[in-house]
Amino acid sequence: MKTVVCAVASLWIIVSSGVACCQPSAETPRMTLLKSIPFTPIKDQAKSQTCWSFSTTSLIESETLRNVSQEIDLSEMFTVRSIYSEKAKNYIRRQGAAQFGPGGLGHHVIRSIADYGAMPESAYSGLASGQTNHDHVALDRKLRVYLDSLLKIRPLPKDWMRGFEKILDDHLGQAPKTFYYKEKEYTARSFAREILKFDARDYIAITSFTHHPFYKPFILEVPDNFENGTYYNLPVEDMLKLSARSIEMGYSLMWDADISNNFFIQQRGYAMQWADSTKGGSLINPDDDELKYDQTIRQSLFENLITQDDHLMHIVGLKQSEKGKRFFMVKNSWGKVGPEQGLINVSEAYFAINTISLIVPRAALDEALRNRLELN
Repeated sequence: MKTVVCAVASLWIIVSSGVACCQPSAETPRMTLLKSIPFTPIKDQAKSQTCWSFSTTSLIESETLRNVSQEIDLSEMFTVRSIYSEKAKNYIRRQGAAQFGPGGLGHHVIRSIADYGAMPESAYSGLASGQTNHDHVALDRKLRVYLDSLLKIRPLPKDWMRGFEKILDDHLGQAPKTFYYKEKEYTARSFAREILKFDARDYIAITSFTHHPFYKPFILEVPDNFENGTYYNLPVEDMLKLSARSIEMGYSLMWDADISNNFFIQQRGYAMQWADSTKGGSLINPDDDELKYDQTIRQSLFENLITQDDHLMHIVGLKQSEKGKRFFMVKNSWGKVGPEQGLINVSEAYFAINTISLIVPRAALDEALRNRLELN
């Protein structure tokens, strides 16, 4: 997962329902909002490569709004430190022949909440004393140096995890064993169970590639999939239909995509596969012609290492251009960047070409697709 840094100042409005609303850009044609899923305010992952936690946590926050009618600001960093510990164990067991780094995938958050629980941001921010923004540059370096130093020792010290957790504590702070929420004491597990009503079985991981059979699960071959998580494989058109259907039914999605191209322009509020490559730098028109896409093009870009696991975001709505083109409204975690204050409009063509994976609420799948995937 690549590091992307952006910063643009602009206006932001939060309405009382917890839904974030954006002012339309004055320089682009009007877009019609077809559906918006309630979502929590934009956050900034800052100098941390933890978009996987921010995006999927945002999905869980929206699901909590839908399921229990509570707006809860959840701690991304409680999940980050839990998954970092799992990565460290895997790295040591594989004697360094495995991925260890700050990147991750959406299913890591689902697994972490299932295994470790969750807690509010107020209980654990992951910010050291005096910090106001996340900066994991030194943390990530120290963790890797520590693990690599251990691999030179035989036998391995039995208490090596204590040293690893000490580094996490120094940079993120100690995670509390218990905390209070609305004047009641919880553990992370009891909070996830009683307040969030969380059940990992409510979510499903989706992808779309031809090197494995469609409608079957397979282990997605991207570096950050350190625990060999499985994804259900759909044809790209089915993946598009599922994503739009999910939003139409009131369910948001976690979106894992490649954004390391000239077509993703957060500062301008659009991601499109412009047929004319100069369009993204001029006045943006959502009805501009876009490059064609199909399953073969997707696969070729993935096999040639062009489309990669770059950045994870949260799809929270659907829009339509004046000429009827549909766009996904996507919540990013770079702060209030661009004309739509942290949101970006992603065309179906861009989505189809650049999507790596999705986390989708299982309830968004219709009966026919559940049967096809043998989920019933």
